[in-house]
Amino acid sequence: MAHAVKSKGRLLARVRRIHGQTAALEAAIEAQNECLSILQQIAAIRGAVNGLMVEVLEGQIREHVAAEGLSAVERHGEVDQLAEVLRSYLK
Repeated sequence: MAHAVKSKGRLLARVRRIHGQTAALEAAIEAQNECLSILQQIAAIRGAVNGLMVEVLEGQIREHVAAEGLSAVERHGEVDQLAEVLRSYLK
């Protein structure tokens, strides 16, 4: 996961924003805010998580699946692992 280490600061900033958004959602539910406001916060969190997923996914593809020097067997294994994660994410 070398690509995640390279972009550790960016990834952590995204995760911290998501954490803040989920804390705000929890507070909104506790305060019994309007449903529309809560739905908007949920949509924002989903967008933030999707953005994080895209960033890590792109790094995985570039650094692992498309890495130079992989044998066909190794590349196939990388693709299989990635496909499994994507299937889980998209359920």
